[in-house]
Amino acid sequence: MLNESMYPKSFASDNHAGVHPDVLAAMTAANHGDAPAYGDDRWTADFERRTKDVFGGAAEGFAVFNGAGANMVGLALMLGRYDAVICPDTAHIATHETGAAERLLGVKLITVPTEDGKLRPGDITSRLGTLGKHHESQPRVVSVSQVTELGTCYSPAELAALAQAAHDAGMRLHVDGARLANAAAHLSCDLRAITTDVGVDVFSFGGTKNGALAAEAVVVLDASLVTGTPFLRRQSLQLASKMRFVSAQLTTLLTDDLWRRNAAHANAMAARLAAGAADVPGVRIAHPVESNAVFLALPPGVAAALSERYLFHYWDEAACVVRWMTAFDTTPEHVDDLLGTLRTAAA
Repeated sequence: MLNESMYPKSFASDNHAGVHPDVLAAMTAANHGDAPAYGDDRWTADFERRTKDVFGGAAEGFAVFNGAGANMVGLALMLGRYDAVICPDTAHIATHETGAAERLLGVKLITVPTEDGKLRPGDITSRLGTLGKHHESQPRVVSVSQVTELGTCYSPAELAALAQAAHDAGMRLHVDGARLANAAAHLSCDLRAITTDVGVDVFSFGGTKNGALAAEAVVVLDASLVTGTPFLRRQSLQLASKMRFVSAQLTTLLTDDLWRRNAAHANAMAARLAAGAADVPGVRIAHPVESNAVFLALPPGVAAALSERYLFHYWDEAACVVRWMTAFDTTPEHVDDLLGTLRTAAA
């Protein structure tokens, strides 16, 4: 077990950050008296109304515990037992959910190698040769991450093109939005512009990486899928009995653009970190910095020296590529301290 007191600030994950004070205050405010369980409370009703305000009148929001659960519920809505999902080979559902899609949903993942973590329409059409062949799993859903696992963002136009390609083939588009807020902040758009307005069918809205405690949402835009969502959420063990505490967090993030302020700050700290690191001899930015993730190729031995003071993840240990993540509570002082340590280690 790590002794976290040894480290002044973690750059390993935005999951390591605490809870935003406004979110914590909302949970405290909800903690007075009794309330009906399983979402039959006024906090959940507020969240459902706020979902429509933010994403449009057709959007139906369902609060869940975590991102992997949100992905499984969202994908289950659109898949049969012999179906397949087309996704990048770096996708979270393919690399960091312990085979949940294959084990729990019984579907095949058709992974596509990419340079930047992003699918293109041609990646979809090139993998449709199995359609109608009963010996093969049937591609039914395209799933992408926004932000991608390489820290890059899909523009609205890119998402619209993917949705068009998927729909033309009789498929649906799913977005893993664990860092959807960071993407919207980077693109200077609202959340609807990269979901509802571009033809996404189902997506998750990530709260945990954006200042919440344990709160994510499955948002369904295809009306034909709404009826089954409550049942699949329950069956997937994602229905909270004390739902008011989950819903209150999500409503708070979606009110007065708190989601944007948190994400924009995290992105700004990543940009500060990348700009400073780029000036260090021997350090290379491995992927474009478009969110709160910075991927760096470091000189030999530097990462080991840094790990004595900071928590972070190796992305490609053989190539000495590390991933540094910032969060809503990362400060300029945290960033500058890390940069100072980097300069010393590199020298």
